[in-house]
Amino acid sequence: MTDITFKGGSVRGKVTPPSSKSFTHRAIILSALAGGKSKVYNPLISFDTEATMEAMRSIGADIHVEGGTIHISSNGLHAPDRTIDVRNSGTTLRLMTGVVSTFDAETILTGDESIQKRPMSPLLDALSSKGVVCSSKDGKPPVSVKGPLSGGDIEIEGSMSSQFVSSLMISAPLAHSPMDIRVKGELVSKPYADITLSMMRAFGAKVEETGYGYHVDNEPYRPRDYTVPSDYSSAAFPLVAGALGGEVTVCNMDPESKQGDRKIADILKMCGMGITGDGDRITCKRTGRPKAVDVDMSDIPDLFPIVSVLLSTADGESILYGAPHLRFKESDRIQLTTDMITALGGDITGTDDGCIIRGVERLKGGRIVHDGDHRMMMSAAVASLICEEPVIMEDDACWNVSYPGFVEEMSSLGMRCDRCTR
Repeated sequence: MTDITFKGGSVRGKVTPPSSKSFTHRAIILSALAGGKSKVYNPLISFDTEATMEAMRSIGADIHVEGGTIHISSNGLHAPDRTIDVRNSGTTLRLMTGVVSTFDAETILTGDESIQKRPMSPLLDALSSKGVVCSSKDGKPPVSVKGPLSGGDIEIEGSMSSQFVSSLMISAPLAHSPMDIRVKGELVSKPYADITLSMMRAFGAKVEETGYGYHVDNEPYRPRDYTVPSDYSSAAFPLVAGALGGEVTVCNMDPESKQGDRKIADILKMCGMGITGDGDRITCKRTGRPKAVDVDMSDIPDLFPIVSVLLSTADGESILYGAPHLRFKESDRIQLTTDMITALGGDITGTDDGCIIRGVERLKGGRIVHDGDHRMMMSAAVASLICEEPVIMEDDACWNVSYPGFVEEMSSLGMRCDRCTR
């Protein structure tokens, strides 16, 4: 087994974060559902988005990557003749479940060991209420879905994952009649549903946000070429690296993006870091020990691990709250983040919806367990900048889920990194 060791250092320079994984998933699916020919420019080609491409191929789409552009064409989609394996991609699982519910033949969806622990009951219950025959393993994958999906009123729980709502939204134009999606409770991670809405409109769908949720007409999607923006979730890692270890500029960022994780710049500013923007560039500079802050993570759960690292050496006590759905991500991210910070010598206590962090002057370092969670691995790597000793972890290349080239880019900024076999 191979280990990867991060030895901290100081960081300085410019990087261009990967394109948005969330936008790429949706662009692939919507292009295929639109029929005809579409191109997706500036996509993220990663383990997760490759899973979505393969899933769409299984239902009849012709998809190939050429020169960094995804070419997609389709002419009549159909239920797959094989099980859809989403690998480790929860987004693929949830969005595809809605898509295949529009077919009148059974589809089975599954994935790796982590995926088979992901809850699906809210989406399956909603689909079942509209005539879709669903079965699962105690509400978890493998799941079986057989439509077709009817339209009309459909109610879904919004407190666990916005992906369930996005799945219904994307499939609604393919239903037999217009659909009113009624969201029960507070919709967590709502910016991701906002992304879905804006992209559906870009592909010709007629969808409106309402007081109860969303109204979607059963008008067809239309093919088009689409350019994917850079990813604020990924940009958070080099930006926090700049805050903790020097000065880093991230390039090609859309200052008007609908991505909720754009809030990372505001959080860094709240912590007293030097944040400046210049067009599509954001620079973060260390100005000393971060200030302790309280942050509502309900709409930005993907930032939880890296913000926890940022605040682990803050001056005072910080509280991250509002995100119980973090326990249902690639891992139980509240528990795994708590374990990671503790292993490195921090003072952190997990709560039902986040954590309490009592900042120490410096972390110690040591071995951490990331459980193959890409955001956990990258957060621990950044933490090495504030550790007395190296940070060691399994080298399973899990960062390729969302940030291909992460290790090389961090090394180019000055972070020291070694690999060895044990």
